[in-house]
Amino acid sequence: MDPFKQMGDWKKNMDQFFGDNFWNEFEGIIKPNIPQINLYQTEHELFCIVNIPGLHDLEKIDIYADMSTLELRGVIDLDFDGGQVVKEEILQGAFERQITLPFPVRSDKITATYRNGLVYIRLHRLISDRSKKNRVHVKLLEDE
Repeated sequence: MDPFKQMGDWKKNMDQFFGDNFWNEFEGIIKPNIPQINLYQTEHELFCIVNIPGLHDLEKIDIYADMSTLELRGVIDLDFDGGQVVKEEILQGAFERQITLPFPVRSDKITATYRNGLVYIRLHRLISDRSKKNRVHVKLLEDE
């Protein structure tokens, strides 16, 4: 008897009962988000600090910004072979994370730097030259 198969069956039954998005509420508890981030906002800028220890090749991290989404992809690899793991709290492995931003950002004005295990990303608010409001013309209906 495979206990993991029973867990899969249990999850499938819970999905059917509560809906497919049920497990999304527990995502951060069951599996913590990696990499960890801090996001700070000013009136016209966002500043994101991303925790990525052991990054030796900066080409191994991909950062994308698309309107109101910041996407991070890469690998956290501490590359330590000094013995048997006794305790492991620094999460490692491939990651892909999307962060919803509080406002749209300019894709042409993003900077990112790396120092001491942290990636610093500066994003600038997208301010459109054109108003997105369209005036609605009101027509007068003649009385019959």
